[in-house]
Amino acid sequence: MASVMRSVLSRGYATASTVKAPIQLNSLTGTYATSTYLAALKKSPKDLESLAKDIESFDKKIKDDSKVSAFIQNPTLSASERNSALSSILPSGSSPILLNLLTVLSENGRLSSAPKVFADFNSLISAYRGELEVVVTSAEPLDKQALNRVDKALKGTEIAKGKTLKVVNRVNPSVLGGLLVDFGDKSIDLSASSKVSRFNAALTRE
Repeated sequence: MASVMRSVLSRGYATASTVKAPIQLNSLTGTYATSTYLAALKKSPKDLESLAKDIESFDKKIKDDSKVSAFIQNPTLSASERNSALSSILPSGSSPILLNLLTVLSENGRLSSAPKVFADFNSLISAYRGELEVVVTSAEPLDKQALNRVDKALKGTEIAKGKTLKVVNRVNPSVLGGLLVDFGDKSIDLSASSKVSRFNAALTRE
């Protein structure tokens, strides 16, 4: 991970000694996200918020535009082909820090990890804003009413005290049914798959 940090910092990103991230992310994608966060915050809080909006917009574009998604996920393109196309698919006026991030990912053969890096960046920006990000994973997308119920249930908890809740729905068919709820350092597994696992474990013990 240290080499990743050096690679990102070499493009003008901030050093850890000048500013600090609000939470520590230990994954590889978290290292990219943290370097990106530090780069923007070193310039100014305004630049950080601007970058956050650009990342949110481009992340949505990856999800909604099949051509952009295919480009991001295409493992057959050379680094030079990917780099030459990056500027054209980013909206005009996007933060140069976003382009730098995507370029570093591309050069390291990890452009397909961009959505995960964005998710880690969003965790950092939520902590920076004093938000508590609540990730609700379900087999199918939840409607607004269901997400509001989760929000209401968590607002009265001690961990949410003094924070603004940000409920994010992620889809993973492998949970089968029910929900996985992750917030702060807590995780609640209400999925059918966990019940199946417990049942299988019980059969094995028998």
